[in-house]
Amino acid sequence: MRDLFLAALTKRAETGALVSLLAVILIFVVFGGADMGTMLGAASWVNFAANLGIVAIPVGLLMIAGELDISIGAMIPAGSMTVSILSGYYGLPIGVGILGALALGVFVGLVNGLLTVRTTVPSLIITLATLVAMQGIVLSASVLLTGKASVPLAAPDWAKTIFGTLISGSFQNIILWWLGLSTVAWGFVHHSRYGNWLYAMGGDKVSARNAGIPTAKMTIWLFVLSATAASFVGMCGAILFNSAQVSGGMNYIFNAIVSVVVGGVLLTGGFGSITGIFIGTLTFAIVSQGIYFTQIDRNWSSLIIGATLLLAVLMNNRFRTLALEVAPRAKRPAKA
Repeated sequence: MRDLFLAALTKRAETGALVSLLAVILIFVVFGGADMGTMLGAASWVNFAANLGIVAIPVGLLMIAGELDISIGAMIPAGSMTVSILSGYYGLPIGVGILGALALGVFVGLVNGLLTVRTTVPSLIITLATLVAMQGIVLSASVLLTGKASVPLAAPDWAKTIFGTLISGSFQNIILWWLGLSTVAWGFVHHSRYGNWLYAMGGDKVSARNAGIPTAKMTIWLFVLSATAASFVGMCGAILFNSAQVSGGMNYIFNAIVSVVVGGVLLTGGFGSITGIFIGTLTFAIVSQGIYFTQIDRNWSSLIIGATLLLAVLMNNRFRTLALEVAPRAKRPAKA
């Protein structure tokens, strides 16, 4: 019975992520002198986690399927500049700006997906090219159309209420979008046939295709979701802060991948969970923002983030190894 429980626990992708989260909180409280109530109740890391989490979930789905999208670093400022130029500079209805930002995400996602399934070029290289291209397009278009790299935006109250306002004075309502996306993704991955297809693609895409799984369509839709989610985050930021800039977004590439890996997703694909990605995002947000609630020197923050990533990966690998070791013993019949 004990072996069965241990096997079930260790084979779950989120187990290592949960242990990592508890370890980070414990380190901050014991060695950093942080007040846990103050730290966990702060809005800074929750807002950070929500914006990052909306991007990390589709990136995690792509990684489970054996692909990678780093063009998100350009799609965040692209989304914010699109809505600001259309509705802020040209004065079009905010609905047009919102649709324009989302349509841009869909278009770039389609380009990434089609190039991935119709060529032999790895998705990392394709999305790297898209990243660089979109950075140039966003900057050039902004200067050409508006003459500047920063555009103000005054969104109406209904748009702010839905996409860019504060709850209880400091919590961004994008938190609700993050929770909603996480719930939908959890049902999609863990309670539908599409989730099984996703893991099959990450395990062996050729075998999955031969088994009748529409790998090409799945891959394209995943890239569309990734680019659109990034554009959505940029759009919400522009509506919330009443302006957009062509810079920013590059940190999301590293942050999203770290969150997904800490959440137990394998870089090689075929393994991971939405719960793990969710917990991994929380862990990264607490490491990044929680250090400001401790007595630890801020100059050590990058080292702590790097060490946390390494330890989390090692811990996840250890849990998978334990699962493989315990599973045969759990299935072995008891001696008479």
